[in-house]
Amino acid sequence: MKKKSVNSGLLARSYLKKLCLMMRMIVFLVLVSTFLANATTGHSQSTRLSIKIENETLTDILEKIESQSNVGFLVPSELTRDQRVFNFSVQDASVESILDRVLLPNGYNYEFVGKNVVITSTPKVQDQPTDVRGKVTGVAGDPIPGVSIMIEGTTTGTISDYDGNYQLHDLPANAVLKFSFVGFKTVALSIEGRSELNVVLEEESIGLEEVVAIGYGTMKKSDLTGSVTSVSSDELAAFPVADAVQAIQGRASGVQVTSINGEPGTESRIRVRGGTSINAGSDPLIVVDGFPGASMPFAEDIQSIEILKDASATAIYGSRGANGVILITTKKGNVGDISVEVNSSYSFDKVGNTLDVLNAKEFAEYMNQVAANDGTTPMYDPSEYGEGTNWQDVIFRDGSIQKHQVSVSGGTKGIRFYNSINYFDQNGVVINSKFKQYSGLSNIDYTINDKLKAGTSITYKRSIQDGVKTQEGSGGASNTGVISAALIMEPTVGIYNEDGSYTISNIGDPNDNPYAIATEYTDEKVYDRFQGNGYIDWEILKGLTFKTTIGVEINNKREGTYSPSTLVAGSAYDGVASISSYKQTNIISENYINYQKEIDDHKFSVLGGYSYQKYRSEYMQANSRGFNTDTYLYWNLSTGSEYRPAYSALTEWEMLSYYGRVNYNYKNKYLLTFTGRYDGSSRLGANNKWGFFPSGAFAWNVKQEPFLEGAEALSNLKFRASVGVTGNTDIGVYKTLALFSSVNSIVGDETVNAVIPSSVENAELGWESTRQTDIGIDVGLFESKVNLTLDYYYMKTSDLLYNLPLPYYSGYSSAISNIGSNMNKGFEASLSTINVDRKLFWSTDFNISSNKTEIEELYGGEVKYAARPTHLVGDETAILQEGAPVGSFYGYVFDGLDSEGAVQYKDIAGVDEDGNVVMEPDGTVNSTDRKIIGNPHPDFICGLNNTLSYGNFDLNIFIQGVFGNDIINFTRMELETGSGRNNQLTTIKNAWTSSNTDTDIPKVSGSNNYTMSSRWVEDGTYVRLKTISLGYSLPKRWISKYGVDKFRFYVSAQNLFTITDYSGYNPDVSYNNSNTKLGLDYGSYPNAKSVTLGFNLNF
Repeated sequence: MKKKSVNSGLLARSYLKKLCLMMRMIVFLVLVSTFLANATTGHSQSTRLSIKIENETLTDILEKIESQSNVGFLVPSELTRDQRVFNFSVQDASVESILDRVLLPNGYNYEFVGKNVVITSTPKVQDQPTDVRGKVTGVAGDPIPGVSIMIEGTTTGTISDYDGNYQLHDLPANAVLKFSFVGFKTVALSIEGRSELNVVLEEESIGLEEVVAIGYGTMKKSDLTGSVTSVSSDELAAFPVADAVQAIQGRASGVQVTSINGEPGTESRIRVRGGTSINAGSDPLIVVDGFPGASMPFAEDIQSIEILKDASATAIYGSRGANGVILITTKKGNVGDISVEVNSSYSFDKVGNTLDVLNAKEFAEYMNQVAANDGTTPMYDPSEYGEGTNWQDVIFRDGSIQKHQVSVSGGTKGIRFYNSINYFDQNGVVINSKFKQYSGLSNIDYTINDKLKAGTSITYKRSIQDGVKTQEGSGGASNTGVISAALIMEPTVGIYNEDGSYTISNIGDPNDNPYAIATEYTDEKVYDRFQGNGYIDWEILKGLTFKTTIGVEINNKREGTYSPSTLVAGSAYDGVASISSYKQTNIISENYINYQKEIDDHKFSVLGGYSYQKYRSEYMQANSRGFNTDTYLYWNLSTGSEYRPAYSALTEWEMLSYYGRVNYNYKNKYLLTFTGRYDGSSRLGANNKWGFFPSGAFAWNVKQEPFLEGAEALSNLKFRASVGVTGNTDIGVYKTLALFSSVNSIVGDETVNAVIPSSVENAELGWESTRQTDIGIDVGLFESKVNLTLDYYYMKTSDLLYNLPLPYYSGYSSAISNIGSNMNKGFEASLSTINVDRKLFWSTDFNISSNKTEIEELYGGEVKYAARPTHLVGDETAILQEGAPVGSFYGYVFDGLDSEGAVQYKDIAGVDEDGNVVMEPDGTVNSTDRKIIGNPHPDFICGLNNTLSYGNFDLNIFIQGVFGNDIINFTRMELETGSGRNNQLTTIKNAWTSSNTDTDIPKVSGSNNYTMSSRWVEDGTYVRLKTISLGYSLPKRWISKYGVDKFRFYVSAQNLFTITDYSGYNPDVSYNNSNTKLGLDYGSYPNAKSVTLGFNLNF
């Protein structure tokens, strides 16, 4: 067999061609953008000092500086009489930064004259306009780029450049400049006629003044009463993925992200504090720039992600907040020069591990052993075979990911903009699996006047997924996935027969070989997504604002599949084709008013508004088969000899909501939040369409109390408590109505169309409601170098939506109803530390969380159901049961082998005289002996991130882990049953024989079957080195002459190693997104190890 290879020269030329194309796009964007002047560069002093000031005057401070440096001072007489005292400490700070801090804000100027500093009183303010320049630095003297410098009372301003410098022209002599930057204290200074004003900004303790997004607004972190976790844009951009959700895996406490399928373009499953439902949706609500239900933007375009977890934070979203809310804010432009940013990376992917299956000779020996044990004639002569075909080597290849982004941002006092284009291209590690995505984002914000602001946000994204049939379908010859086929296909045959046709399996079902499936089967998906938002923000009066937004999202999807005549499924019909199209329109309008008032020590904030949302989807599908050529794939259905009936559907629903929130703050000590939302949904029953979802929260900032003033080591201490109710209506539409289905019926000799009742009406169907209680504590120590957050929560979901079985005589099998309740409880802990903060910087972030889920009440007490590939196991494999976790695994308890090498199961129950099951052995193993044998939910999930920098080097190491969950390894069930139907794992060589009785693998025999038991349940615990990244930034002095602000190169590796006892490809898997079908693995796409090379360029 000849293997294909990649021409590295062609690959390099292609990559350079794309980079050149991007640079042209950059030039074009720069030419059409607004030109803004560059700020000039100021000077700095080289002497560095570390001093601690405690209740000392200006004279004392100057004497300390003199004693530690060769600087002398000439001071005016009024300074020696100045008795104001100061308290602060600095490490490795310049003399200039210390003088800026103590002199400039207090009416003094200074000037270096040789080794001396001449200090003068601030001159009398002049009346004529003046120009001001200066530099903004931190306490340590490091420049701070991007600081907003605004003239107070106007919209005029600028931002500091990369070196912290700024410049403003024609200012009034008495102008006051306001300096602000996220994470630092805002400073307002009068220029008082000065032409140079240098400013030192102090960091806020643990970022308490940092503004975070909450529902319908923002809030300082110090004022939060709810449980909110933030993920920074830097953390997201470090991982080369198309779906930003994957990048938050392990980075936020209480948030679990699992791969549904590792195939390129497949989304991940995300759960916040476990799943609250058993039948309705359990995905969190994703809100992008205020638009609920929007698609996830590219990671490089995201400014911040806030994850709202408790009822205090999520109740503002009412019926959609039960599963948590993920708020995403995309990047915006700033006032100042045009900034161009280029991010580009290329990743090399390789399959993390493969499974050890029998080679051709071993397979022949195994099949002969099956025949011998069953008393039939052996079919193979092992001496004729060697290694044979390794089908995993045939379908796996080295994959690649290239990811490129270009953004242009900037603005003036009247308009700010951020525009970006993104390109993502992934070739999966399975041949012919690939995914491409193109997107563009434009955010424009207008300041019309002091009272009126407006803005627009427009996103377009196109995704193209060329899928091979990687995932197992319903089983059998026509639905085998390429990965499962590679594992079960006998190694004694090659890819082609002598006549050039593809080989098929000669044992068991006549399955196609995996290479044929991967190269011949067509499954193409094209997604087009458009999202447009617009807002107007009007300050009616001081403190009173009104904001209205309207947004529309349009999703179009087209999927075409074709099974050609060269495959088993297509050969029976001379090719089978299908094409479907799906259009989704989502329109939402939000209107709310916000009033903020401060009276002495009391701060109030009141918000009230209403929301209207309308959803519409259109679906069409057509099928055909019987083609005289495979050339046209699914594009010429009319040429099929057997045109199948087409299908179409229309779905619509609406929601109207009223909501409000009240925040109260007394002396920054005592914080109260009350929230309520009243939702009405067309999806619910006629008598139960409206629901009210309230919440309340209290926080006590103990650090602000007088009795803790002397606790210098304690920088923050806050207790939080909240209680509230949220809801869930994610059950689809028309579930409450009496519906009819069309059927064909024969009347006489003619076939006529008819309708029959298909579902029963339920006018009482209402909301699932989740009542949640949360208790938390936030602690900061040692000037906020150590920060700890702890939360405990209890959630009870009532009125679960589930299909209730109906009596046969009703004519219906089931009806969806509100039955039962479910519980989730757990704790979360997040710890962040700054371990070293000098030339070497080292910080650590650690989070761990635990969630326990349990069904408290269920109609009938329990429901058994099948959660499995349909061709495996003919009985139930999972159960919903009162007192047990949702989706628990259900089956027999494996009890080793009997004396003849057959599997035996534990006898744990029997039946009494009245036919009731009793938990006592009765000497017979039957269905009553089945029990719960596994739990797919983990005991703990955690993440550990270390960030280090030294000089121009930076290093990031991220480790992620999941502990205590179980997985049903259906792949191993297929490959270790020993039934002679397909290839097996090499462990089958340890199967029971009369000379090998010390084993738990049964005697191989055609009578062996796929019975669900604890034998197939494995521990899914794993610890993974998720990311390690090393970067180097070129020195500023090398690149500034070319107009470049930053040029960073980096190399990173993802999924380098995983520590686990799980025997499958990847323990981070569940091939079904339903809460009732978690922890299942069969032929799932393997995990890939990646090495990424990339750069970040700013100019």
